[in-house]
Amino acid sequence: MSMAKLVVEVLDAGDLMPKDGQGSASPYVEVEFDEQRHKTQTKHKDLNPAWNERLFFSVNNPDKLPDKTIDVVVYNDRVVDTTGPHKEDFLGRVRISGISVSVTQSEAQVQRYPLEKKGLLSRIKGDIALKMYLLDDPSAAPNPLLPVPVPVPVPVPVPEQRKKNYVLQETNTNATTTVGEPSPEEESLQSRDNNKKKKKRIKEEEEEKEVRTFYSIPAAASGGAPTNNNNPPPPPPPPSEKSGPVVEIRTDSMRAAPPPSSMLMQVPGRRPEFELVETRPPVGARMGYRGGADKISNTYDLVEQMQYLYVRVVKARDLPDMVDPYVEVKLGNYRGLTKYLEKNQNPVWNKIFAFSKERLQAHQLEVTVKNKDDDFIVGRAVFDLAEVPTRAPPDSPLAPQWYRLEDKTSTNRGEIMLAVWLGTQADEAFPEAWHSDAHSIGHQNLTNTRSKVYFSPRLYYLRVNVIEAQDLVVPLERGGGRPPLGIVKVQVANQMKATRLSQMPSINPMWNEDLMFVVSEPFEDLIIISVDDRIGPGKDEILGRTFIPVREVPQRIDSTKIPDARWFNLFKPPSEGAGAGAEEEKKKKEVKFSSKIHLRLSLDAGYHVLDESTHFSSDLQPSAKILRKPSIGILELGILSARNLVPMKGKDGKLTDAYCVAKYGHKWVRTRTLLDTLAPRWNEQYTWEVHDPCTVITIGVFDSWHINGGGGKEDARDQRIGKVRIRLSTLETEQLYTHYYPLWVLQPSGLQKNGELQLAIRFTCTARINMVTLYGRPLLPKMHYVQPIPVRHMDLLRQQAVQIVAARLARAEPPLRREAVEYMLDVDYHMWSLRKSKANFLRINSLLAGISAMCRWFNDVCYWRNPVTTCLVHILFLILICYPELILPTVFLYLFVIGVWNYRFRSRHPPHMDARLSQADSATLEELDEEFDTFPTSRPTDIVRARYDRLRVVGGRLQTVIGDFATQLERFQAVLSWRDPRATAIVITFSLVLAVVLYVTPFQVVALLFGLYSLRHPRFRIKMPSAPVNFFKRLPAKADMLL
Repeated sequence: MSMAKLVVEVLDAGDLMPKDGQGSASPYVEVEFDEQRHKTQTKHKDLNPAWNERLFFSVNNPDKLPDKTIDVVVYNDRVVDTTGPHKEDFLGRVRISGISVSVTQSEAQVQRYPLEKKGLLSRIKGDIALKMYLLDDPSAAPNPLLPVPVPVPVPVPVPEQRKKNYVLQETNTNATTTVGEPSPEEESLQSRDNNKKKKKRIKEEEEEKEVRTFYSIPAAASGGAPTNNNNPPPPPPPPSEKSGPVVEIRTDSMRAAPPPSSMLMQVPGRRPEFELVETRPPVGARMGYRGGADKISNTYDLVEQMQYLYVRVVKARDLPDMVDPYVEVKLGNYRGLTKYLEKNQNPVWNKIFAFSKERLQAHQLEVTVKNKDDDFIVGRAVFDLAEVPTRAPPDSPLAPQWYRLEDKTSTNRGEIMLAVWLGTQADEAFPEAWHSDAHSIGHQNLTNTRSKVYFSPRLYYLRVNVIEAQDLVVPLERGGGRPPLGIVKVQVANQMKATRLSQMPSINPMWNEDLMFVVSEPFEDLIIISVDDRIGPGKDEILGRTFIPVREVPQRIDSTKIPDARWFNLFKPPSEGAGAGAEEEKKKKEVKFSSKIHLRLSLDAGYHVLDESTHFSSDLQPSAKILRKPSIGILELGILSARNLVPMKGKDGKLTDAYCVAKYGHKWVRTRTLLDTLAPRWNEQYTWEVHDPCTVITIGVFDSWHINGGGGKEDARDQRIGKVRIRLSTLETEQLYTHYYPLWVLQPSGLQKNGELQLAIRFTCTARINMVTLYGRPLLPKMHYVQPIPVRHMDLLRQQAVQIVAARLARAEPPLRREAVEYMLDVDYHMWSLRKSKANFLRINSLLAGISAMCRWFNDVCYWRNPVTTCLVHILFLILICYPELILPTVFLYLFVIGVWNYRFRSRHPPHMDARLSQADSATLEELDEEFDTFPTSRPTDIVRARYDRLRVVGGRLQTVIGDFATQLERFQAVLSWRDPRATAIVITFSLVLAVVLYVTPFQVVALLFGLYSLRHPRFRIKMPSAPVNFFKRLPAKADMLL
């Protein structure tokens, strides 16, 4: 049996720590396995080195490989000259278990491992890309000194005359192989496989004839470019009868190696589609701004640079008479048009066009002025793209110039003012430009494709304290003379609330009740307060009404300063059938007597108005600016791209018009809408100020139905594609995270993955001391704790805040539609869901599992399952008894050691929305139908009855658990309550004896005896319950008193 080989491919590393004192390093990698050590070459002055080398190690017993460790260490070579002595600087290490090694080369994947520190004080950063697999035959192993090649795949047909299936062969990819002329290595492989072929020949001759062709995979596909799964594969080429001996090559040996730009973050026992995919896009923050790096990406260093050709059409002059001019900007097959202006010789357009450099189809840009009626060419200006200047921000905008317009006869037909330049998405003209990828839509829908930044309105809590009313009078036509049963109703915009009824009919009723509302700047609403008389069930008659502008209500910042209460006149409503004559209006103005209401109004600016759930809120600042804390950092988000999106308009023969929405604090951003694509590339970067690290940013992806899918209907709704939440406190400062996040959407038909979203996120701290002190401060502003709002009101107030924000953002241009805002803010988060109930129950179980594990460990110690551990626990117990002052230091030292030990197992990627934790992957269709049901229900009666019966079963189990818990508590209460006279007498007698014994016995002796008794050997134990447990279970409870 030949010895196996372990192959470790060292591909590249990124973002290494500079160690040479000049901002760079000369790294090399040393790999050690089973007392074998190999090194790579040294890359001089490179913080992002690429080695692409293979290192080979002998494996004596492959069955014991999972028990061994592969140690990979990156060093900085101080002296690169081979003649001088070498000195090393530690750059990081990775320890990999042998269980991670793939059995075959075809199963191996490129894995990117973060570099770990040698000690707590080490300054290490970066990661390294490795690929590890076993090679059974050492004779086929390539030269380890040669770099890892990227072979060119060639389709190899198998002749139809051959009826047997060829055994797949491993080829030497380091040598150039010609199809039809096997290399010596391939011949040796064929000779060794002949015996196996002969044994299978008889069985394989009975199989059907088939042609097997292996197609090459283009570099674009291997690099992550989207492919259309709907297109069928190309037909196989016909076999050639004149070809020589044909060798069937394995597809994994002919396929180009996957790029080291992504790594699947797999966890054993978890489904890969639920996990993140780490990526390494060529962004400025990854490239490190080396000497040759492009400085344009300084502003947008979290996204890939996208080059655009910008054309700014300003105006024209001296055009011919009687023309309705418009401008056509043409570049290859792309054509952009301006609006036409009727009978104007000096039109002004001031419109910007942007053409993606990746899609340039010509070498010349044509700017043509045409007449609207007959498309007559007034004049034309042509530009050579090779002569177009490049503009890099923060340069000032390029000044437009006048260019002559010439017709086919080179006659001067006027002049046009233009500016043409090459730039990136960092250009200030990018958001407002017409883009070539939106050439198929008109000017009316063009606005819906642009990227915009929105700000939520500043929200306040309006508190209306209804104290009392005086001199309420019931009109004579409504039974005057009796005291009214008063109730106060307050309306602000579309929010209506009412107080409770007065305790008894009275002309001077009192309520002293607070009503809370949500209002927003600029305070254009009115507070309508009416006092009604309850004359029957659900029937009220208005006794008086008053109107108060919200802008006149004073703001309240300090919780200790209560605003003064005021009396307001109540105006009688006009009687039915009364005319609007001048005499009656004059009487209304001359108010001699009116009822009054006593109110205390205030805009409570010391609260934070919650428009999100407190569990994943993005903003915790109070409404008043004066109370807001300074920022402690900056959050940068790069929305790069998406892949494998589901065609949301497949029924209409189109794909997806995707755009992203991100929300953090009061700032919302919306990317461009990219039309008809399943792999959009936005590459847009946004920045937020961070005031609290314990906040969450939300990014949602939507499909626009107002451009191609809605047919121009106003009631069309944008469809959800998925959502991502990232908590800032889980991010390391100054660390760049680039991942593909799965986009999950829960629908009545089940859980659906609609694609993956690539994000780059970085949290930069600018005030570390302030950030550390924030962890000791309250999460919400002070007024939430001094004068808390009742919990039953918080959910209703949050619903009102969401409606105000959605209505305000829907009025922007382009609008951020209500369905997108409600999805981002989780408006239905508090609705009943059996799936969420299961998820929360399992969360509690997972937390209690740790306590259960500790109890099992202590039980094993007590029963001497591991004698060594039990003896060590005895020694530690005796030390703590003799030196009790060491108890607290020991506890805190233990916590410190556990925290340091868990540091190496910390998460290396941001958390994301977990479908498994949410129980979304295991929810039944019945549970999902109940979750998506309306409120009140719209389902048939039999379905509602079945759900009610199921809820009764669940409630019965919960009732039993609560009853058992109450029984145990009542037994504790019955110890000294004399419900059982004999039990109480036993307890008080034993307590007296125990008090005397403990008084004369030192506490250390008592603790020692109790500990030794608890840790006694199993041969001194009995399997029956102890006496205290039996005594407790005999105590009476009130369960027998229930009906």
